[in-house]
Amino acid sequence: MEILTNTTPVEVAANAEMLKYNGHYGEFGGAYVPPVLQKSLDKLANFFDSEVRKEAFQKEFINYLKTFVGRPSPLFLAQRLSNYVGSTIYLKREDLNHTGSHKINNTIGQILLAKRMGAKEVIAETGAGQHGVATATAAALLGIPCKVFMGKIDAERQALNVRRMRLLGAEVITTTMGTATLKDAVDAALGYYIENPESYYLLGSHVGPHPYPRMVGYFQSVIGTEARSQILKAEGRLPQSIFACVGGGSNAIGLFSGFLDDVEVTINGAEGGGLAIEGNTAATLSFGKPAVFQGTYSYCLVDKDNNPMESHSVAAGLDYPGVSPQHAQLRDTRRANYFPVSDSEAIDAYKLLSRLEGITPAIESSHAVALAIKMLRDKGELAIVNLSGRGDKDVERDM
Repeated sequence: MEILTNTTPVEVAANAEMLKYNGHYGEFGGAYVPPVLQKSLDKLANFFDSEVRKEAFQKEFINYLKTFVGRPSPLFLAQRLSNYVGSTIYLKREDLNHTGSHKINNTIGQILLAKRMGAKEVIAETGAGQHGVATATAAALLGIPCKVFMGKIDAERQALNVRRMRLLGAEVITTTMGTATLKDAVDAALGYYIENPESYYLLGSHVGPHPYPRMVGYFQSVIGTEARSQILKAEGRLPQSIFACVGGGSNAIGLFSGFLDDVEVTINGAEGGGLAIEGNTAATLSFGKPAVFQGTYSYCLVDKDNNPMESHSVAAGLDYPGVSPQHAQLRDTRRANYFPVSDSEAIDAYKLLSRLEGITPAIESSHAVALAIKMLRDKGELAIVNLSGRGDKDVERDM
């Protein structure tokens, strides 16, 4: 077993290539919002473009990644899992970040922007609670009030994270709208933002109107930047395949961003397949259609009248009917492949990794582990799986 840590200078954390996507990913992306919200988004887009190019911003962002988040995160050779599968599997250990997931990379970056913009409060949405915890943590660190919107169903199944957010000083606001899950938390947060444009809306995934996918993709690209350098140092070559779970798509685009130009690397996304039945799933890129949803044009799970429909996944962080516009482009151009992973497959992988490696993954990340096990069986391939979060929040659930 081997853990690789400081193989990448975190001074090159963010991938500047992610800044070339100025609101559109092929035909996908854009901003479909009311005029009152468009003004705020235009201001944010311009401020982001200016600020992230400043040395002072980069120094502060990098310092927090190093000293507060704990980056670079290790690349771990999962030897027992590799032996079980018949391929060499490395885990990118985002679960070891402060707060236990990849979400903290983005919240640190965005709250630094919010402070510089003079925002009086930060608002956010969350499903699994990891983004909410990361937002509350960064808000406490940088001294800014925080409100987190969460669907009532998600708040119940992720009660531990709700308690963590409140402990950190955040106000947790639950909604019973719709299915009371992630998409409804986004709707509630956007509604509040429209009424309170002086707030800073800290969107947690690679979704929503421009400039959010661009910003989130940039801040999360640290994952791929590190992983690419780490695997080259460990193995002297690039992996043949990489895997990440895809709900909205932020941890996945973080890993994928480091390998998009390496055509020899196969890119695989694991969606929340739910019960593996169309109509009872969260596998947007597998079963959805292009549509405008929550401010952007991307794939969405829709009914026969093209209205957004309910999604289902055992993983709250994947239980969302929309998806990143960049993932939509990667799907349609066939640069990346996306597969539904059922609830039962994810639960089996959750238990297996815990027992084989002493690492309990988030149930979201378990979807990526399950897909890797299925696709790498006896292939003798070299692969990286992004372990986007840890499973503390899921241990008390009956799975």
